[in-house]
Amino acid sequence: MSWLSRLAERQILKARLKGDLQGLSGEGKPLPERPGDAFVSAGDAVGFRIMAEAGVLPEEITLKKQAAAQRAHLASLTDAAERKAAMADLARIEMRQAIAEESRRRFLKD
Repeated sequence: MSWLSRLAERQILKARLKGDLQGLSGEGKPLPERPGDAFVSAGDAVGFRIMAEAGVLPEEITLKKQAAAQRAHLASLTDAAERKAAMADLARIEMRQAIAEESRRRFLKD
């Protein structure tokens, strides 16, 4: 366990002993279903959830939503030229998403 993990565990234990973790909203209720969290690490999922509850989304999540919307749009197209343009847009969005994900991984790795 790294020093940072030990420090975090100590802070959690300290807050728990002081009673700071009692009476929080959602206490005693099951966690909401988040099937998308299965594709990211537990730490990333918690971070994303905290940001989402604060009304902030990381770029990679915004791009993931844009890619899903673009895929739905692409599925509705029948004209070959429009499909080709939509596929190019989807490729650009997915590339930006991959860059954002890789940037986060590298940042957290160091």
